[in-house]
Amino acid sequence: MDLKELENGVNPDVHWYYQSKKLPLFNYAKQLVRRGNPLTIVDVGAGSGFFALELEKHYGAAIAKVYLVDIGYSAAEIAATQGQKVEKVLAIPPVIEHGLVLLMDVLEHLPDDLAMLQSIKQACVGEENHFFITVPAFRSLWSGHDVFLGHYRRYRIPMLRGVLAKANFRSIKNYYLYGSLFPLIWAVRQLSNLRQQDAASNMRPALPVVNRVLLGLTSAEMKLTTANKLFGVTCVAEGRI
Repeated sequence: MDLKELENGVNPDVHWYYQSKKLPLFNYAKQLVRRGNPLTIVDVGAGSGFFALELEKHYGAAIAKVYLVDIGYSAAEIAATQGQKVEKVLAIPPVIEHGLVLLMDVLEHLPDDLAMLQSIKQACVGEENHFFITVPAFRSLWSGHDVFLGHYRRYRIPMLRGVLAKANFRSIKNYYLYGSLFPLIWAVRQLSNLRQQDAASNMRPALPVVNRVLLGLTSAEMKLTTANKLFGVTCVAEGRI
């Protein structure tokens, strides 16, 4: 989760984008917790840890441990959570078992996305480790928003699927999120590029009525989004490690 997106006063606990984006993750986690083995959540590039913490809050005892992994954590933050169920750490745990590894808008920030995936693969032990990944989609949406957030790339399904296959991730399922918003966002980004506006995040707090409408629209879309292989603002991958 990119903390820069929160600098404009966005509250993920109510904002339509975060509240709808967590729904496919919840649906995937639901499939895993039904198998009976408590999950270890490893949230890589966690930032505030919003998505992992939402999973822990929702599934409770079905989550055995939550590692929030981020190089930005201070020594005090790490010490304060050491040994607790939710623990902040600087690096991926050396051994991951019965894990659900999250990379929520992380790979696009890395010069070498394959190296990150390979390091995760190396840490996973056994056959019951899974992943859920989101990345920004479509190069045609590139704008000052990406420059501001420090992105190296935007992905399409074949590109994301290809790097996951190189890292020997398995049972890969891909789809797009926010297909309903794609035309509007594409138009806004193209206009921004034409005007050569300064690099800045597009994420803003929404008026309550706008937030409700967008949350309703995008939440409804999430019920069918796993069938969307055509276009969207976000590209998703889920499967086994």
